[in-house]
Amino acid sequence: MKPNSTIKEQSLNPQPTVRAKPQPVEDTLDDRVLAALHAASEKKALEPVVLDLRDIASFTDYFVIVSGANERQVQAISDGIYETLKKSGHAAARVEGYKTAEWILLDYGDFVVHVFDQKGRKFYDLERLWRESKRVELPAEFTGGGDSSLRKES
Repeated sequence: MKPNSTIKEQSLNPQPTVRAKPQPVEDTLDDRVLAALHAASEKKALEPVVLDLRDIASFTDYFVIVSGANERQVQAISDGIYETLKKSGHAAARVEGYKTAEWILLDYGDFVVHVFDQKGRKFYDLERLWRESKRVELPAEFTGGGDSSLRKES
């Protein structure tokens, strides 16, 4: 068989493209990131987002971004994440912005948690600033899945 005929056969009978199934978030994210997401979820954090920065930044692997409705909730979310990770032996290298609670940053080295109030999140817009990053698909348990935890009136 001539080399050109092999190429023609391949173009007429292409191999089916096999796409890898997306991995469950539990397989792709570090346990500490998952623990931070669970802790934020326990405090009713709003709009959780995880940005994968491994391909574009050398200072950290992930940003975990969440919001709170007010100063007290922002601090409660931050406290929940900090305490949960500390109990499992992972203390934050530093915490910034706690008193003002507009933007609290918890630095864990290979991931950084950003807890914003809603106004601060819109103003700093980290998702736009780091738009070259990959957004990690989060399951409904972290995003709220559309259900409100508030009691429904009948």
